[in-house]
Amino acid sequence: MKTEQNEKTRYSDAELKEFKDIILEKLRIAKQELNNLTSSLSSPNSNGTDDTSGTYKTLEDGSATLEKEQINQLAARQKKFIEQLEAALGRIENRTYGICRETGKLIPKERLRAVPHTTLSMEAKMKQY
Repeated sequence: MKTEQNEKTRYSDAELKEFKDIILEKLRIAKQELNNLTSSLSSPNSNGTDDTSGTYKTLEDGSATLEKEQINQLAARQKKFIEQLEAALGRIENRTYGICRETGKLIPKERLRAVPHTTLSMEAKMKQY
């Protein structure tokens, strides 16, 4: 006697292609943003304040240091996001994409479209809190 299986255990190749396209686009944008961040770190301050008095120079140096720290943090976050997107592409290739690593159930398409690098369903994510 054959039992009917209502619940899918993985996404079809066509569905995986849709997610791959979404991830590749997000990856392209993320790499572009990372490139912009790193190039802003390497370019000298172009505010043209070299001829102002020394008092303001000290304040500006502190401000520039703080800004560089913030850009470094953003760049680190962007690198991590890129790594997560690339890992998601790997899961697409081995056909495990969209399967919750906690529950083993399929993560709903809506969640994957919003957060394509996720490895947890909302059910599992809520248990973390």
